[in-house]
Amino acid sequence: MKIKTLLYCALLLMGNTTIKAQQSTKIIDAPASQRQHKITQFWTDRTQIQSAASLSAGPLTLSYARPAGVWEEALPLGNGQLGAMVFGGVADERVQLNESTLWAGHPQDPNNPKGKMYLPRIQQLLFEGKNKEAIDLADTTLMGLPKNIKPYQSLGELWFDMPHLKAEQYARSLDLERALQQTSYVYNGVKFFRESFISAPANAMVIHYTANKKQALDLNFTWKRAQDFSCTADPTDPTQLLLQGQIGQSAHANERGTKFAAIAKVILKGGKLINADGRIAITGADEITIIVTAATDYPGLKHIAYPQTPVDIDPLASCRKVISSLNKQHYQQLKQAHIEDYQQYFNRVKLNLPDPEQDKLAKLPTDSLIRLTKELQKVPNTLVNKFFQFGRYLLISSSRPGHMPANLQGLWAWQMDPPWNADFHTNINLQMNYWPAEVTNLSELHKPLFDLTKALIPFGERTASKLYGAKGWVVHHLTDAWGYTAPADGVQGIWPMGSAWMAQHPWEHYNYTGDREFLKVQAYPIMKGAAEFILDFMVKIPQGKSFAGYWTTNPSHSPENSFILPSGEVSSFTYGATMDTQIIRDLLQNCVEATKLLDCDPDFRQRCQAALTKLIPTQISKETGRIMEWIEDYKETEVNHRHTSHLFGLHPSNQISIVNTPELAEAAKKTLLSRGDHGTGWSLAWKINMWNRLHDGEHAYRLLYNLISDKTLPNLFDNHPPFQIDGNFGATAAIAEMLLQSQVRDKNNNYLIELLPALSHNMDQGSVTGLKARGNRTVNIQWENGKLKKAEILPSSSGPVCISYAGKQIERNGTKGTAVLITPDMFQ
Repeated sequence: MKIKTLLYCALLLMGNTTIKAQQSTKIIDAPASQRQHKITQFWTDRTQIQSAASLSAGPLTLSYARPAGVWEEALPLGNGQLGAMVFGGVADERVQLNESTLWAGHPQDPNNPKGKMYLPRIQQLLFEGKNKEAIDLADTTLMGLPKNIKPYQSLGELWFDMPHLKAEQYARSLDLERALQQTSYVYNGVKFFRESFISAPANAMVIHYTANKKQALDLNFTWKRAQDFSCTADPTDPTQLLLQGQIGQSAHANERGTKFAAIAKVILKGGKLINADGRIAITGADEITIIVTAATDYPGLKHIAYPQTPVDIDPLASCRKVISSLNKQHYQQLKQAHIEDYQQYFNRVKLNLPDPEQDKLAKLPTDSLIRLTKELQKVPNTLVNKFFQFGRYLLISSSRPGHMPANLQGLWAWQMDPPWNADFHTNINLQMNYWPAEVTNLSELHKPLFDLTKALIPFGERTASKLYGAKGWVVHHLTDAWGYTAPADGVQGIWPMGSAWMAQHPWEHYNYTGDREFLKVQAYPIMKGAAEFILDFMVKIPQGKSFAGYWTTNPSHSPENSFILPSGEVSSFTYGATMDTQIIRDLLQNCVEATKLLDCDPDFRQRCQAALTKLIPTQISKETGRIMEWIEDYKETEVNHRHTSHLFGLHPSNQISIVNTPELAEAAKKTLLSRGDHGTGWSLAWKINMWNRLHDGEHAYRLLYNLISDKTLPNLFDNHPPFQIDGNFGATAAIAEMLLQSQVRDKNNNYLIELLPALSHNMDQGSVTGLKARGNRTVNIQWENGKLKKAEILPSSSGPVCISYAGKQIERNGTKGTAVLITPDMFQ
């Protein structure tokens, strides 16, 4: 072995590494709705990239000609529990990791004991138009104690150092078809290759180093974290480096939080390894495989709600168990098992939008392809294909059965205090994360949301009782891993509709799958409990007010928006916001239908039906012709506000449609026009879905262009800004609904399968296979020159299949397991 290499390793073990990273900017301590997040963290790779490899990316590969310079350029990997962002550095590589249960905080009862006592007075003040007095009283009597939740946190980072200060023919990529991240380059005539993935079967990340010359691999690595950790050699195994810690330990807090651990195990082919002083150094290896796993002592929401028996979880023991189970598997076995597991989900849907410039565009890095959209004033179909499947990739990677659901950043967050705590925001964002689950054939990945919802019920029941004196269960505008269901952040958090909206999702899962047992055992109890709260919470509007005698919500918000009272006072606190009524109508109608399907609860059904007759109808402003956002036609403070909450009835509900409610549909169109074609990333995604529901494919595409050209980061993450994953998921669902919709009922109350309802001329040729329609129908579609060529509908049960195309409807008899062929001449 060369003396130079030995000296290099000795210096590294003494801690003379030159890896650097600038300090991250501190987040301003302000209410969640007001924070301005400066999150960029610059990363320095000492290597000079002298040339890039000739790219010829596969149609579903993200490719780049340089390492990531900031976290928002790194490439995500995940298996639902473990997540990683890979930078693709050469001399200095960084792999930032997350574990889905690593949350600061602890179980508590945040419900304000004054709530139930003062609620009637707050309601009276709002009915009297004394909004400011109501706000002041609500702030001291309804808000959670404490008002804020603790954040989801980064697990830590692996920092690698290699003696390669120049690189030629550099390339890094993310293969969406196999969920593999790859980095390659040439140094001193030797080609180096690095491949990474996170396996669900193995419950581990695998990093594999090779070179086309023997004994060419020299590197060292260590664990790093901003706080609360130690990095040591494993006393039981010299090939393992341990990360251990407990949230809060650095602050010497009386109440320390979640314990965590991670192991990085090295498997060598050739070479030598030294493990000392919190660093592993490797020299002269032919191949290096590093297996990484992590765990916490988080007991799960079910145990937190019902802590009858103590739970003692040892995170390090959990990690060792995983590593031990993988000892006999070599790299190719781990890789093959990972690919097979991943592709069982990914391969269900294939979208093909031909692009005449495909060969030329395949040679462009993905970040250049994003920039090209502005020059072209459209999104190349090559990029639409990637963007759609990237959204499905993210859901497969961040939401697996048995694990936590995708949060505001999915699974990926590098800070100790990420934007909005990377929480579960329930006034749009958490729900939007799961919009693509059913339509893009990823039904099983919806289950983590249902598990969270079910686990929140006992917490929500306490909040419903203590704050509102109501039965059932409630969640406000956010929640976390500890079952926080009280109002949070500020008075804008007094929005007790989160549970009612969350209850829509198990109902939709039933509609898409037809799983009656799921409806009976899981969906219906969630829905009924949410509805019981609503039925108890609503109050009768007093005489002298609009819609006197009708039932409404009080207090109420139209999420994060405000209005101007006749007195000139600006307020957001009110009663009877339109979104509330639309959510309630959706929930109660679904409950009525569920009771009929299950032949149960006739008294409860009657209560729901009676309440439905006393709900305020969706109103159209006489002045503007738009859907009214509040019970009164108040003037808006921000016409272009990012939330379009009062169009919940258009999407994700089906109360407004051009087929059944054309007048409301026209008012919804005017509302969208007034909101404008710009906004935050997730806001644009929501509006794309709404334009789809209005069958305006050109307008939907215009907003898709705005989203990708202006609100998409180099790694295709959605940019609020900052990064929020809901925009990715919402846009993926929107692309699917340009091609297939099934939310509208026909005259026989069957879901209508709408083919190509919002197709833009920019996508006038293509095919898609494997999309799902309500009624558990799998749909394949081909089109040319903007017109249907043929479609195949595969029903899961026999019965009528109702299809719509170009404004005309037909009905065919479907047989279970036999494809129904649809051609355009059938609609003549």
